[in-house]
Amino acid sequence: MRIWRSHELGEPLAVLRLEEDEATDPGPGQVQVRTTAVGLTFPDVLSCRGDYQIPTKLPYTPGGETAGVVTALGDGVDGIDVGAAVAVLGGGLREINNVGAGGVFPYPTGALSAGQAAAVPVNYGTAWFALHDRAHVQPGETVLVTGAAGGTGTACIQLALAAGAVPIAVVGGEEKAAVVRGLGVEHVVDHQQTPAWVDTVRELSGGGVDVCFDAVGGDAYHQARRCMAWDGRLLIIGFVGGIADAPTNHILLKNYSVVGVHWGASLMRDPGAVARQLGEVFALAERGAVAPPLYPPFAFEDAAQALQDLADRKVYGKAVVET
Repeated sequence: MRIWRSHELGEPLAVLRLEEDEATDPGPGQVQVRTTAVGLTFPDVLSCRGDYQIPTKLPYTPGGETAGVVTALGDGVDGIDVGAAVAVLGGGLREINNVGAGGVFPYPTGALSAGQAAAVPVNYGTAWFALHDRAHVQPGETVLVTGAAGGTGTACIQLALAAGAVPIAVVGGEEKAAVVRGLGVEHVVDHQQTPAWVDTVRELSGGGVDVCFDAVGGDAYHQARRCMAWDGRLLIIGFVGGIADAPTNHILLKNYSVVGVHWGASLMRDPGAVARQLGEVFALAERGAVAPPLYPPFAFEDAAQALQDLADRKVYGKAVVET
């Protein structure tokens, strides 16, 4: 089988190599999945560089969410059928993946393509956890989304709309603005045209936002905090734009909360949560409320370029590699 690996740290296009390896049988408690699509995220880029909060173990294979077809079951696996189309929390850029049965979830093939199914586990799991378990979003609340045209941003938009909230999307450029408008967002701010967007967001939100989903950090965080309403919840998702210092006096004066969202670590403490979260997302997909927007899919042999384009912020929607 073919597998992507890096044996050193650096930019994805410089360090990733497409190699051949032998497929192995699934072990006890594992499911073997023939890969049809792999979803890529910015943490994959950070792991290639050695900049992620979890140290990179070499050799490294990117990709933490996969879609495919079950081809074999290890001992002790029940409730999963050979031949089932599944989304996987785990796996990666291998043509054959052996994964723990607890991270394997049949998805509604009538509602989602394989590429869309590969876009669900990390991005929609993160967005669900952020909005519902951390922010406790309510119908009618405003939700500011930075990096709104990316994978987690578009997931947040769809889940916010499904919850009856009102998203305000911050994007860079008209192409990305068109993506979020296509998801049903009425309030779109292009930071390339309006670099200082605090007053615009305050006006759109009637004085301040109830929830902010900040996947960018850096300067975007400092603008976002100035947009918070009284009793707002500012969700820390990621740091594409750098790690920002939080002035605690501002948090006190405006009485908002800064809330960490470490979805992966939360699953270590509550492993059953992922089945509940993804079950809710797949139910929304069957009702037509969730349909992950995909960047034109990359071929498997172009996976290194896909990750580099993600690193260079050329991608909108979800970056997916298909076999």
